Formats: sequence, C-alpha cells, structure tokens
Amino acid sequence: MNTSKSIKDSVKEKYGKIANGETNVIPNISSCCSSKSCCSNDSNAVIDMTQRYTSDDKNAIPDGADLGLGCGTPAAYADMRNGMTILDLGSGAGVDCFIASKYVGELGKVIGVDMTEEMIRKANENKAKVNVTNVDFRLGEIESLPVENNSIDRVISNCVINLVPDKRKAFSEIFRVLKTGGKFTVSDIVVDGSISEKERQNAALWAGCISGALSRKEYLEVIELAGFKDIKILSEKKYDYILQSGGGLYSITVSGTK
Repeated sequence: MNTSKSIKDSVKEKYGKIANGETNVIPNISSCCSSKSCCSNDSNAVIDMTQRYTSDDKNAIPDGADLGLGCGTPAAYADMRNGMTILDLGSGAGVDCFIASKYVGELGKVIGVDMTEEMIRKANENKAKVNVTNVDFRLGEIESLPVENNSIDRVISNCVINLVPDKRKAFSEIFRVLKTGGKFTVSDIVVDGSISEKERQNAALWAGCISGALSRKEYLEVIELAGFKDIKILSEKKYDYILQSGGGLYSITVSGTK
C-alpha cells in the first residue's frame, strides 16, 4: 500500500465489489464511505448526510444510484443553473449527477467521471431507468481527467478526493477544466491530529476514506496552491471515529473559484 498504483488498485477492487452489490466490503467505521448516516460525538445523535437535499432532489435519483458512499451534499451548495456544464468527480453510481441534471436542464450537461469500470456500468444502468439525456458517464482518473480545458462551469465531488494519492494533481486538474469564474464544491474528509503509518498502510482504511485524508490546513493549502480564490468551508460535521493518535475526522464541504 505504499504506491499510488497499489492504492488505486485496492480502491478499484473494493468499489467494484460495492457496485456489484457485495456488502461488508468496507468496515463499518462510521466513515464517509461506510454508511449513509454517521454518528457524531454524541452517541445518541445521528448525522443525516442527505439532509440538505430537497424532496425534488431525492425524487431525481433512480433506484440503485445512491449507494450511501458520500459524506455531504455538494450539489446542494453548488449554485447550479440552467444551461451549465457540471463535472462530478468520482461519480460512482451517479447519485449527484442525476440531482445536477435537473438543475442544468436540457440546455445543460452533466459529466460523471469514475475510475472503476463497474461503477460506470452501474451508473449507465441507472441512467437507462430514467428519462435523462443530459448526463454522460466517463471512465477516467481525477489526476488525468478526460475533459477539455476551460469547459466546465461547476465541479462537484462527494467524499472522493481523499481517495486520490496525488491531491495536488487532482486540484490542478479541477483548475484546468474549469472556466474562468467557474467554481468547485467538494465534500470530503479531513483530520485533526495525525494518521499513523500503520493506518496509512491499511487498504480498508484507504477505501474507507480515512488513510488518505489530509489535515484541514494541508487540504486548504493544496487548494490555494492550485490557484483558487474565495476558498470557503460551507459546512462541516464531526465523526465519532478516533485515530490512533487520538485525533478525529471531519466531513467538510468546501468551495473555491477559478
């Protein structure tokens, strides 16, 4: 688990199994990628990560598209409008793409990119269930997006960039594909404290959105170094998972403008 390729291969394997309907692929660690609802510090409180989606948003999602793998609701903060072109990074079975499609309308377009073939197949199966003509799913990696320069109005992503080994390259690619004035809105996992080497080497924790997470400070620095301005944390939630260092995990939704 000490190379980018081995990390990606492990993540692909586990998410391929999830797309094929296998359960218990990722440990139930109350992380972003293990359940639709996550516990907060109060053991009696449950955080519903879909709470910002309206009933209309939820009605746009075909059965089988929401696999419960997100850690936020980036589309709810993305200021998407009719005619825009939206890019969803790590689109999975297509849940956020289908929500975005209703905002951009027939004149707009939604592109979903995922590196797992099984997820692309699952997303296209879900697309066939509904009358959606403005969504296109593409196989590809976030560090090398199959998308033209300066072609995207909004980038969204839900608990995926923490899975990418080279986060600087990921945000550089987001900057490349966005139009001037375009924005990204990303929900992701950050840590306070440190992640031990043992945790970094744990394949299940990588797939569970923990081992690849950066500190909040590092995460925001990577975004700034990519060239973005007006960087804002729009929402955050704390999980009950405790790192070996004693640190904690947070889901944040962050935005920035090119």
